[in-house]
Amino acid sequence: MAMDIEQLPSTKSRITMNTPESINGEIERQIEANVNYFKRQDKETIEKRILHLEEEWDTERVLELNMASIALVSSLLGLAVNKKWMYVSGAVSVFMLQHAIQGWCPPLPLIRKLGVRTVDEINLEKQALQNLLDDEL
Repeated sequence: MAMDIEQLPSTKSRITMNTPESINGEIERQIEANVNYFKRQDKETIEKRILHLEEEWDTERVLELNMASIALVSSLLGLAVNKKWMYVSGAVSVFMLQHAIQGWCPPLPLIRKLGVRTVDEINLEKQALQNLLDDEL
């Protein structure tokens, strides 16, 4: 007897699937505005933007840093100040697990609202800018 197991969201799409459509739309509009701006710029400016995009922190990296920092600080506070701080470390660990499995965690909407993009969104802008450079040749 075959058992149907609900498939977990793919790593590639889980962030956008778990972000409100209004925020996804705003990020898409910003990418489009960026590309339209760079259409009127010279090759060197476009190349600088591509280099900048290669250094941009994506959603996963921001979440990892955020959660690891909170877990570290709360663990240290738990050891040095009051053991109740360990609950914060536990909660952050649960959030990290939830994000790894489902692609959602409580800080995600805020991070996305601040405009932090996924790797795919950053690469979309990079590819569009690279296409502008290729068209110039």
